[in-house]
Amino acid sequence: MLDFIKIDFIDILDIFLVGLLIYQAYKLIKGTAALNIFTGIIVFYFLWLVVKALQMDLLSAILGQVIGVGVLALIILFQQEIRRFLLRLGTRYMDSRQKLRLVNAFLGKKRRGLSLEVLDEITLACRSMSETKTGALIVLSHISSLEFIAETGDRLDAMISRRLIENVFFKNAPLHDGAMIISDEKIVAARCTLPISENTHIPAHFGMRHRAALGLSEQSDATVIVVSEQRGEISYIRNGELKVMKSINELRLAIEDSYK
Repeated sequence: MLDFIKIDFIDILDIFLVGLLIYQAYKLIKGTAALNIFTGIIVFYFLWLVVKALQMDLLSAILGQVIGVGVLALIILFQQEIRRFLLRLGTRYMDSRQKLRLVNAFLGKKRRGLSLEVLDEITLACRSMSETKTGALIVLSHISSLEFIAETGDRLDAMISRRLIENVFFKNAPLHDGAMIISDEKIVAARCTLPISENTHIPAHFGMRHRAALGLSEQSDATVIVVSEQRGEISYIRNGELKVMKSINELRLAIEDSYK
């Protein structure tokens, strides 16, 4: 009775790839206003498939024309999400020096992590600022180039030290308002501007520092450390996910794991 249904390996692979594509699209727009639009488009598309299956030619032709023109509208509506997707795809295969990661893997080169001395300076500075409730926003660069972010602030190119980090974020310091960019074991820049997250599900008690940290982590592979000025909490943000650290040791382990 079901002889007309023939499923081979290519069909299964096709279904799997479509499901994976929809899932990745959902991850990109989760928590944003674009999610409602995306859901409406999926419902509209399945409605068109049902109309075609019922051989309602006139309605099918109208819906087909709308979907055909809708491709351009999708590019306009989801331009930020498409940019974010392409950026993430590119950072999987390119490092900050624009060399292919696949070539580095073939040659046996590994990602360079932070030295123990630098890690100590960063974590001790965060603990001190947490105790004094000094607000801070520290970005740790990985593979994605953050040069476009560094250009929005003041270039430092300084060695990493606990005292320098604390002085930069001191309340009355001229560079305290903004983010500090750390790359290749140097403080590249300070007072940098980060993109604000459009996620509508961020708890209300998180301020602009947390929203900026989430925004950058959504658009790059950088990890961000936030010290709350109101509560003294230390938050660790990576891949659009925020976690409040319970101790400095937990922060240290999280930073180490991000470079593995």
